[in-house]
Amino acid sequence: MKHRVTMLEIARRAGVHVTTVSLALRNHPRLPAKTRERLQRLAAQMGYRPDPALSALVAYRTHTRPPKDRPTLAYVTRWVTQWGWKDAPAHREFFEGATRKAEALGYQLEHFWLGAPGMTDRRMSGILDSRGITGVILASHHPKAGTAADFEWERFSAVKIDLSPREPPLHAVTNDQAAIIRLAMRQALAAGYRRIGLVMPRWWDEFVDLAWSAGFLAVQQHLPAREQVPILYYGDRIRPLGTMSTMTAPLPEFSRWYQRHRPDVILGRLPFIALRFEELGVAVPRDVAFVEIFLENPDGSMAGVRENCARVGEVAVETLAGQMQQNVYGVPEVPTVTLVEGTWFDGASLPKAR
Repeated sequence: MKHRVTMLEIARRAGVHVTTVSLALRNHPRLPAKTRERLQRLAAQMGYRPDPALSALVAYRTHTRPPKDRPTLAYVTRWVTQWGWKDAPAHREFFEGATRKAEALGYQLEHFWLGAPGMTDRRMSGILDSRGITGVILASHHPKAGTAADFEWERFSAVKIDLSPREPPLHAVTNDQAAIIRLAMRQALAAGYRRIGLVMPRWWDEFVDLAWSAGFLAVQQHLPAREQVPILYYGDRIRPLGTMSTMTAPLPEFSRWYQRHRPDVILGRLPFIALRFEELGVAVPRDVAFVEIFLENPDGSMAGVRENCARVGEVAVETLAGQMQQNVYGVPEVPTVTLVEGTWFDGASLPKAR
């Protein structure tokens, strides 16, 4: 049987402690980069190969530690207020899903707010590093809060929930808006509707790299030209600060679009449109059917797609834990985006078309 090179043999050859070799082979950021590279080169020259069974045992023992010894994952947000992101159901569910999965995998999740007085990205990076926290989830990063997160990323394994901040290009997990809108359109077509309209704030589409419109147009292109209803965009490209009323579709624009195109069914966010329906005397589903693409309460009154936001949080933790177990730190050369699809629910707002 071929001799298996051990870390102890590498340590003796290099003149260092075996713990130093272990840290180097795990690419641990607490060692200087030159030391890691030197020991990794030596290990490769000596023919060292990790033992998969031993690695699995270490991972198992890590995840079965008593709660007091559970390593901490940082859930880092940059919202207008420390807990303001919890007012958005999707962001609240991201956190809840991430918390559950972290506990199931033997970690504990702790919230850190980048908007605290006097806080900077580099200062936060130092705080996490001094506490020995190497796993970071960037989440609930308000579009108006900036487009970059300036951490010492070589010290951390990291993943984003949603696509913001744009920099650095970390691995990300988010809802699949293109698939959600395609699912909504297929259900509307299956119910017998042909003229399908989409109403949304412009920043919605911009924030997800035009995924909403891409999914809508991908299905619409297969319909006859006479049945194609243009998207009604409104508002700015950047999400406005303020209450739900600031996101309501303007009456003149909505009225002109509705009167001109007469859709059979509208896809959108009902709170953004409900007031306009009332002002125009339009009743759902008597005059027009409706599909909610942010369905929160599938009680049968409203047809729509419910985003699986808790699952997004779970997948983010699974992705991060995988990086940590493989000792992967820093910004990836080729970042990936994992998309989580939504779930369809029938409802009275989309009856079978007559």
